[in-house]
Amino acid sequence: MNKRILLADDHALMLDGLSRLLSNEFEIVGTVTDGRTLLTEAERLTPDVIVLDIGMPGLNGIEAARRLVKMLPDARIVIVTQQLDAAYVHAAFTAGAKAYVSKQGAATELLRAIHIALHGRYYVSPQVGAEAAELASTDRRRTPAEFFGSRLTPRPREVLQLIAEGKSTKEIASSLNISPK
Repeated sequence: MNKRILLADDHALMLDGLSRLLSNEFEIVGTVTDGRTLLTEAERLTPDVIVLDIGMPGLNGIEAARRLVKMLPDARIVIVTQQLDAAYVHAAFTAGAKAYVSKQGAATELLRAIHIALHGRYYVSPQVGAEAAELASTDRRRTPAEFFGSRLTPRPREVLQLIAEGKSTKEIASSLNISPK
């Protein structure tokens, strides 16, 4: 039986490409284009693997991954992104990702990264940097996130995401179900 995969990216062309790349080996159970819909569909579909981008509207991929790990602890999170900075890598693994793949290398790396994640190991794209990839692949006792520093707690990250999207204080408060004060 094929493992079930849910795909999340805010670009339809990327979703189509990922679907075509993965559909021979996996069952694609759904595609979504924003972080909040990802949470809803993941809970409904209970996939084995969730492949997602970091830069999505509504709720970014890092925060979505944090919530997905709590919601579906057996699902493997695989990040596919163009963000190669160490801070993003750290945030992704701190959130619970098992693999971090650059979009530039997805065509050749993604299948391998998913298989590694399904076996409970970590994968870091070589484009992230040889040092980070080597550390992630050699030290099995730690997550790759432990090789980088940490910053914000969940709520400030969520507020920052909405500010970055250009939302007003009133819109942010409404979106988070909190007072504008």
